[in-house]
Amino acid sequence: MPKKQKRAATFAEVVAALPPATEESGGSYVGTPVTARGFTDADGCYWRLARGPLDPRRAKRLAVDADMMSMGTHYDHRVEWCLPRFLPEAERPTAWLEARARFGAADLPVHEAYEFTADDGRVLLFIETHC
Repeated sequence: MPKKQKRAATFAEVVAALPPATEESGGSYVGTPVTARGFTDADGCYWRLARGPLDPRRAKRLAVDADMMSMGTHYDHRVEWCLPRFLPEAERPTAWLEARARFGAADLPVHEAYEFTADDGRVLLFIETHC
């Protein structure tokens, strides 16, 4: 008589046996802020996507008038996660010229501008880079 084969676990049983998920990071940057329609920065402020991609004229105004400007990402050690890189005021003009030159570019990288808002009324010009 053949030996009885051990029954394989079903997918549902495997998932049920997994330990509960834990949040090891304080940030909530999943994918890109644009696809997630928002993100929480390292200081705990939630930025919600307001509009975009923006017309270059609106983006140019925000490069000057927005409370914050972000271009690219950086690794934030406080939350151990990659988050949008907020630019110091002195870097904004140069970053704007670089971004403007890459709006609708035929080759990579391509930049697109988006407007995010915080609950306290602050506005963020977010330049997304597609590689």
